[in-house]
Amino acid sequence: MSTSHEDLWSIGELAERAGVTVKTVRFYSDRGLLPEASRSGGGHRRYGPEGLERLRLIRSLRALDLPLPEVRRVLEDEGAEGGVLEDAVAGRLRELGSELKALRWREAALRLVRECPPAKRADRLRLIGAVSSPPSTAPLARFWRGWLPPRMPARATAAFLEVAVPQPPDEPDPAQVLAFAQLHAMTTAPCPAGRQPQPEVHRVAGARGAAVLYAGLAEAYELAGPQLRRARDPFPGEALDAYVAVHASVYGSRDTREFRRLLAARLAAGPRLDRYWELTAVVLTPPGGRAEPTPGSADDWLRAALERDNAKSA
Repeated sequence: MSTSHEDLWSIGELAERAGVTVKTVRFYSDRGLLPEASRSGGGHRRYGPEGLERLRLIRSLRALDLPLPEVRRVLEDEGAEGGVLEDAVAGRLRELGSELKALRWREAALRLVRECPPAKRADRLRLIGAVSSPPSTAPLARFWRGWLPPRMPARATAAFLEVAVPQPPDEPDPAQVLAFAQLHAMTTAPCPAGRQPQPEVHRVAGARGAAVLYAGLAEAYELAGPQLRRARDPFPGEALDAYVAVHASVYGSRDTREFRRLLAARLAAGPRLDRYWELTAVVLTPPGGRAEPTPGSADDWLRAALERDNAKSA
């Protein structure tokens, strides 16, 4: 469709109609986002109604904080009706989500520093300063990869990490920030003896057996979870039977009374990560709520149930 001379505007007229500066119109024109309809006899740019609509669309896209390359892609994809706009908006929403999470984390960290006693502020600053914002769980995952049996199948490792590595809350309170920072410090500190001490069952199970072990333990922990949420005292039952059965399978034994006594002794002699699980519970539990079960608290409950069962039988 042709545009008559009367329907064409100078760069200043277009800027006035759009409510922007001449510099803004020239900026988008120079970058090829706002092509002119023609040139005047003196070589000045002239724009038609299509240019005004396009300029308004560009301003709307920029108001959404879309970068210029994304604006160009949207314009080339038929403007607001193309699929590129949907992808660009979705991408920007993801970025904003990450930015908001970082801001909430910084706010809670600032409150943590403000509310702690002056004598502890230097230590708090050191702890939270070592954690990225938003915080990354990569150091915690590396810690567990070094603790798990070497060459454990990738799928089994991923399943374990999913429950062992707490995700930082989107809206943390200062206590959760402190707990996560302490987890970060704990998992990044060098181990005095080199590699972390391993439980005996890792050596017995090996890489393939470890996958069976942790799948069985996950089932036992899930069965124990409701009892932990109800704050019930440890007791023998389905959860303990599943817990003992998977250990018996790894050790090539049967679930006998003698094996249960032997298992209790082996578990008592193994390394523990109590502090890790205590901090994890803080990270996972909403402020004022009942502590969320963790693999560590479930394991403690099941060990106590095993001890009670052994004592009862004796």
